[in-house]
Amino acid sequence: MSQNILKNTIEDLEIVRSTVPLVHNITNYVVMNNTANALLAIGASPIMAHAIEEVEEMVTICSATVINIGTLSEPWIQSMEKAAKKAVSLGKPLVLDPVGAGASNIRNAAIRKILDSGNPSIIRGNASEILSTLSSSGKTKGVDATDSSESAVDTGKSLSKVTGGVVVISGATDYILKGTNQAQISNGDALMTKVTGLGCTASALCGAFAAVQKDQFRAATSAMAVMGIAGEMAKSKTSSPGSFQVAFLDALYEINADTIKQRLNAK
Repeated sequence: MSQNILKNTIEDLEIVRSTVPLVHNITNYVVMNNTANALLAIGASPIMAHAIEEVEEMVTICSATVINIGTLSEPWIQSMEKAAKKAVSLGKPLVLDPVGAGASNIRNAAIRKILDSGNPSIIRGNASEILSTLSSSGKTKGVDATDSSESAVDTGKSLSKVTGGVVVISGATDYILKGTNQAQISNGDALMTKVTGLGCTASALCGAFAAVQKDQFRAATSAMAVMGIAGEMAKSKTSSPGSFQVAFLDALYEINADTIKQRLNAK
């Protein structure tokens, strides 16, 4: 286990809780409540705002912005573009969750527009989403599809080069990539795949940690470590997906230095 990751995760969690960063979320209808509660549980403060008339104001007052393309419409895409441009212009962290990338033309076009508006500090998705995001960027001729986070690492590195930011590939092992830096978090539980929106929650947590930690690679690594450990803590209390959702929020609230030391599986 990397002692640096252990130390950083404990420190970054404490900073989130002591500073209570405002995190702006333009996210999807399915997960708004889950995402807001997860941010509150970890110690951050969520703002859920997508109206084009106010997104620039929200980006300005918040410490980070998270854009999630789970449920799209043209007005929302315009708001996402506007928010991305504002975040980049202010030098504030921008997290992109390319939900369902590659599933439809509108999703691919939305990703291209957001990337053209400004390079995200962090892109977090599963292997297939990362592969499709690279294709949608317009900076590559295309990639083969895969469901394995391990086999998507090279693509993630390529996407990181395109954006200059961090790429997180979620899976049984989470890969955090930027330039020559690579971290692996092997925490979590398979039951997490039976609860909708936990990937979206991971992106929101990346936003919370990015809001307080200037080293975005470190921030993403800490966020994914906390996410995975909380999943394991929740699984120790229940084996059913309904109660898991509640147990997971409790775990985010209860996680501390001791549980991180006991459970972290990272390198």
